[in-house]
Amino acid sequence: MRGSGAYAGKYAAAVAGYRVGPDYLEAHRAFVAVGADEHGGRVLGFYSLVLAPPELDLLFVADEAQGRGIGRLLVAHMQSEARAAGLDRVKVVSHLPAEGFYHRAGAVRIGTALANPPAVPWDRPEFEFRVSSE
Repeated sequence: MRGSGAYAGKYAAAVAGYRVGPDYLEAHRAFVAVGADEHGGRVLGFYSLVLAPPELDLLFVADEAQGRGIGRLLVAHMQSEARAAGLDRVKVVSHLPAEGFYHRAGAVRIGTALANPPAVPWDRPEFEFRVSSE
């Protein structure tokens, strides 16, 4: 996560203190996309779904795996997990460079999360995924 090109430079502060370790995994539903074949079992991406209140807390795809549909697969999996948990919508506060991805993945802009200095000194777009009851 901290090695992501999307969090380089001025954005590094947003993930500097973030830790996805045993304590985080115990408190949140986290799912991992692992590569096969040419990727040799490496982690290609992951996401975390918070059930109450419903929120996509993290969604990352490794820089070298971007553009291959992994983010869309993670979103589809998240929606399936949310549906199974009885949720009808899931909020996500987007990182600025990821705004286009969330829009293309079907999320609807619902507002703006205000800056939270010093870690996040900029406003961020808020989106919502509407989960169908298929």
